[in-house]
Amino acid sequence: MAFATVIHLEMNLEGNRKLVCGQTTADGTDGDIVTGLSLIESIVITHKGAAVEANAATVNANLPLASGDIAIKCTSGDVVYFQAIGQ
Repeated sequence: MAFATVIHLEMNLEGNRKLVCGQTTADGTDGDIVTGLSLIESIVITHKGAAVEANAATVNANLPLASGDIAIKCTSGDVVYFQAIGQ
């Protein structure tokens, strides 16, 4: 099952850069994090869970990415929190 993205924070940084923080809405095996950016220069992800994760979520893209959507793989089906920087 794919997931949706919820944006919790959008902040303007220096120049035309933005910081976007949010999470996926439900457990899913893979999908796109929709940041609302037009260029992703950096992204940090972590899973939500009560224990150490054997199969953590991974980014399935090369950065910088000329899109605001970035594909991730969640073999464990975790909710994922993210922080992205871009334009």
